[in-house]
Amino acid sequence: MAVAVVLAGGSGSRMKSDVAKQYIKINDREVLYYPLYTFQNNENISRIILVTRDTDIEFCKKEIVAKYNFDKVSDVIAGGKERYNSVYNGIVKLAEYNKRSSDIKYIDRDSVYNEDDDIVLIHDGARPFVTDKMINDVIDAVKKDRACTVGVPVKDTIKVIDENGFGIDTPDRKTLWQIQTPQGFEMKLIKEAYDAMFAGKEKKEGSNHNITDDTMLVELYSGVRSRVILGAYENIKITTPEDVETAKSFIKNFFKKN
Repeated sequence: MAVAVVLAGGSGSRMKSDVAKQYIKINDREVLYYPLYTFQNNENISRIILVTRDTDIEFCKKEIVAKYNFDKVSDVIAGGKERYNSVYNGIVKLAEYNKRSSDIKYIDRDSVYNEDDDIVLIHDGARPFVTDKMINDVIDAVKKDRACTVGVPVKDTIKVIDENGFGIDTPDRKTLWQIQTPQGFEMKLIKEAYDAMFAGKEKKEGSNHNITDDTMLVELYSGVRSRVILGAYENIKITTPEDVETAKSFIKNFFKKN
């Protein structure tokens, strides 16, 4: 079995909306409803931790989890300043279930791992079109390769530019993929990567990279490469008003795939 951490801490800044992107409605259902529906109904997912802004916790409990009877969502918790803080909060909450301990700052070597829930999937709540197949494929890949993410090959030529806006390199498009979520990991692996990152921050050591997803963190702090498998071009992240219009054109096929 696997567990899921679903991140729903975004705002409406780039959406130019007073409503956070994960709560914008598509066909009378919030964007966040759709990924939670898929994880809820996947037979390989045993528990879901929903991570959101502290001001949105009660809304999510009442208007999302209770309203749609998402009973696999065991907790709705507050995220942190950065994405990686929010993911870590979710991992700590999972550790509390595994070891019945709430007094955790940095998790010790065995506190997260549990034979029944040894794989964690991390997903952006603003990606409504994750499918049952993606979840199952990620779980299968983690069993073989320890770390996995879905993605799609880029369609356009990519240019590397310098600080003045001039092109300095054109990578081979065949080697470039656009990375999505869900991303899956052995629980112990991602725990150890987070331990190493936070320990380095306390000592003011380690990488100064801006950690934008969890495969990057695992690669930097554990040295384990992530398997990249095919997701879907429809697996978009809702960020701008144009994305909402695109999502409306995809929604008719949602329940057929799940």
